[in-house]
Amino acid sequence: MQVLIRTDNHIEGSDAMAQWATTSIKEALTRLSGQITRVEVHLSDESAGKKSTAEHIQCTMEARLEGHQPLAIKHHGANLNQAIEGATEKLGRLIDSTLGRTAKA
Repeated sequence: MQVLIRTDNHIEGSDAMAQWATTSIKEALTRLSGQITRVEVHLSDESAGKKSTAEHIQCTMEARLEGHQPLAIKHHGANLNQAIEGATEKLGRLIDSTLGRTAKA
């Protein structure tokens, strides 16, 4: 499973942050890694660096599954950690649901 991390110009996309996010996502989705070819992660600061709101970091994730259309979700968090972990959890549930429906068909 390949994980690609992209940030807007208001979030520092350091190597350490990218490594942490990649490891966190791979560990959370490890049981599904056989079906996932790629996960694209887009991080953005919706307050654009200005006065922040409660949940101003948006994490959009798109998963590419073998034999399926891409699946995408969004999650908002107060910081990068909350946004990434929440999005990863949602993505895992969406993939489980998608693969479950396919298995029943």
